[in-house]
Amino acid sequence: GPLIVHRLDMSTSGIMLIAKSLEIHKKLQSQFIKRTIKKRYVAVLDGLVSKEEGTVDLPIRTDWNERPKQLVCYESGKSAQTNWKVIERKNQQTRIHFFPITGRTHQLRVHAAHRLGLNFPIVGDDLYGKKRERLCLHAEWIEFQHPISREVMNVEVEAGF
Repeated sequence: GPLIVHRLDMSTSGIMLIAKSLEIHKKLQSQFIKRTIKKRYVAVLDGLVSKEEGTVDLPIRTDWNERPKQLVCYESGKSAQTNWKVIERKNQQTRIHFFPITGRTHQLRVHAAHRLGLNFPIVGDDLYGKKRERLCLHAEWIEFQHPISREVMNVEVEAGF
């Protein structure tokens, strides 16, 4: 049956890679492990980010007292890096592109909301911000090498917000 190659947070919309066989799954997983797969997310943050682009580098671990939340922890957190770039600012919100380097649970949500990150939660984030109709985080674009043809594939799906 179909095998999920990578995960999205339950509230995140967008592109996922799913393999039809174990052999293909292993080849795609290998690309994730080697970090050759490129991904871009789009999000709307609840505030105005002053800089145009940058990198958030904050280690993350599970918040054992408030699961499923994650928290920044320099002692036992796992390395987590996210590049970002502002697309637009309006109505006291910032539309942004995230380019995750690592893939930790809730990484983009924590890096957006944390005071040492972008300091503005993603609109609709019920864990790190304020619950709304939906989480405005969308896996918009992915680039990977097709496991059989070896062709570089680009897939893009526009966000519905």
